[in-house]
Amino acid sequence: MAIIYPNLNHALRVPLAAEVHSRPYLRLEAPESLTHLAVYARDGARSASNNAAAQHMLLSALCAHFGVTAPVSDAKYFFHDFGRFRLKWECHTEFATYTFAQRHEADLPLAEAFERVPLFHLPQEWLAGLQGKVMVAAHVVLDRTRGASDAFAAGLRRVFEGNNLVGSRVLQGGELWTDFLIQSDGFSRFVVRDVGLHEQQSGRLVQRVLEIETYRMMALLGLPHAQQATPVLNAIEGELAALTVEMVDGVIADAHALSAADTDREQALLNTITGLAARIEKLALDNSYRFSASQAYFRLVDARIDELRETRIEGFPTVGEFMDRRLTPAMNTCASIARRQEALAERIAHTNDLLRTRVGIVQEHQNRQILQSMNARAAQQLRLQQAVEGLSVAAISYYMVGLFGYAGKAAKAIGWPVNPDLLTGALVPVVAAGVWLGLRRMHRQIHGA
Repeated sequence: MAIIYPNLNHALRVPLAAEVHSRPYLRLEAPESLTHLAVYARDGARSASNNAAAQHMLLSALCAHFGVTAPVSDAKYFFHDFGRFRLKWECHTEFATYTFAQRHEADLPLAEAFERVPLFHLPQEWLAGLQGKVMVAAHVVLDRTRGASDAFAAGLRRVFEGNNLVGSRVLQGGELWTDFLIQSDGFSRFVVRDVGLHEQQSGRLVQRVLEIETYRMMALLGLPHAQQATPVLNAIEGELAALTVEMVDGVIADAHALSAADTDREQALLNTITGLAARIEKLALDNSYRFSASQAYFRLVDARIDELRETRIEGFPTVGEFMDRRLTPAMNTCASIARRQEALAERIAHTNDLLRTRVGIVQEHQNRQILQSMNARAAQQLRLQQAVEGLSVAAISYYMVGLFGYAGKAAKAIGWPVNPDLLTGALVPVVAAGVWLGLRRMHRQIHGA
């Protein structure tokens, strides 16, 4: 038989293969009672690694109290039989769950079963260390009482304090009863009735029930964020509407005349809308993770409810119906606020683009005015230069004729037959014409270059 040697395996083959078995369900057999805690030790400032470290410290403290070796620091799952109770611990991204289970007498009434839960075996100092961190606290009684569902439901009125009892037949052999309320002892309560469950179905059913409760509460963490974001979004929308009206009024008023003062006004509007963009970006940064997580938890709740394969018990709403009426509207609110944030950010970006275009048009108009002014100044300088050019010809001609006059006088002094005055008078038009032609040529060369 061929053997796969360890060095032939991919480095992730073994851990990936073990991942699907990393969170097995508890093996339960009625009658049993359970206490379930979901500890939320992560806030906005903590990373997932810090959450895992904090959760492992809590588990290590509990194990140390009972003299049990704690799992390694990177463990995500832990199970141990402490004798009086069994513990299943799971570490998730944002929270960790502690599920304590113990067996009890078969004929123990439900009310007494909820008074003898495994919670009372836990050290009080450890429970005190969970202050402010418990997100879910629930007691579950797995019962095997026979009888009709109506008669059994009548007896549950003494167990649940709520008036709206939720119940359904699940997995073609079990019943689930609860009111989804936190009772006076601080715990929510669930009764799982085994009326014909197959082997190992009890553990899977209880795990799904506890996951529904845990993921329901974690999904609802997004609702306070949505409620807090609503007035902020209302204020930003109001300011954006006022800014848009002001911008449109400015465009209409200045459609035919733009002034230098427009730039200051448009720049002020641009600063305002930049502030709005920063505020909506901060709001989205604060809420986007929570809203995404809430939707993910909500999908898990729906998946676990589908796995229950509920059938109605006449007179009682099912878990699916209860969630549709109570949880779905809250999740729709979170989704609506998330979409509203995105739409408002897009509107602000669009308005910002329009305003920047407006500022660009104003600046281009001002640049065109500056260029026209520079052209006018250049034309004026050219005309002035042309006016002065005649004087320049006269001045240059005067000095050159004077030089020729001195040269004529010098020639007469050495005996040449030259009349300096006649020579000077004859050279005046020739020199003036030469100077004028020379300046014309020079100007032509400059313009050509």
